[in-house]
Amino acid sequence: MASGTETSGSGDIGRTLELLWDTGRRPSRGPRPGLTLERIVEAAVEVADRDGLGAVSMRRIATELGTGTMSLYRYVPGKGELLDLMLDRVQRPSENPADLGDGGWRTALHALGHATLALYRRHTWLLEVNQSRPILGPSALDGMERVLSRIKPMGLSDPELVSVIVMIDGYVVGAARTQVYEREAERSSGLTDAEFWQAQEPALVEAMNSGRYPVLSTLSEDAFGTGFDHFEFGLQRILDGLEVLVTARRAAADPATPDGPATPDGPLTPDGPPTPDAPAPADGSAAPGQPA
Repeated sequence: MASGTETSGSGDIGRTLELLWDTGRRPSRGPRPGLTLERIVEAAVEVADRDGLGAVSMRRIATELGTGTMSLYRYVPGKGELLDLMLDRVQRPSENPADLGDGGWRTALHALGHATLALYRRHTWLLEVNQSRPILGPSALDGMERVLSRIKPMGLSDPELVSVIVMIDGYVVGAARTQVYEREAERSSGLTDAEFWQAQEPALVEAMNSGRYPVLSTLSEDAFGTGFDHFEFGLQRILDGLEVLVTARRAAADPATPDGPATPDGPLTPDGPPTPDAPAPADGSAAPGQPA
């Protein structure tokens, strides 16, 4: 899979915005009944999902739709504008509010992380697009509005709230890229992940027995196993750090407020989402971390 082969905003920005927000003139009816801009964009996404972004061209989309290439230009000027329409299409947020959870800001960000990872896994070609300067259409702004409305109670400044979203997205993109590259490596090499590491085992065993790697050689057998969820572990640690920040900000704003959970989500657990407060011990002694 190629990386960084296309750039968002590479087409006519004004025309792209007209198409995204439906503010431009509508094309006259073409020779193919039922041909619409929405159908063209959907066909382009289907081709990219199936064959990669490099396979998307005006000629290829026209073939998929059973029409002439020139017919498409009645609706979209070229591939640059089409790419931005594709990006906005796949980012269309779900209509179900429960997709961001029904808890506080931490629950929403946790759900956002997993939803974004699923998006990149469904549309792996997104990793081939430089989106450092995105064209903001209705789907992108709708999604950002939903997330901001859920994390506003964090009490951070507006730039910090935007940075929280950027932070989650950056973490997810890195994880998604690793997962997609692993699948691509297995496909191109013909070796499963297990077969790949088994081929290296004799050399690695010899290296571990050499005494050159005293720390590595003492790691447990499951240290590099597939049973550990690295994505979830990392996401929870990001949320832990944000919770520390939110708690500190609230304490600074109201010194009389005792330290405690930053949100109704509950206190932190080492490796998972927040859980309700633990009940006090039956013998009347203080719970761990609480004053006696």
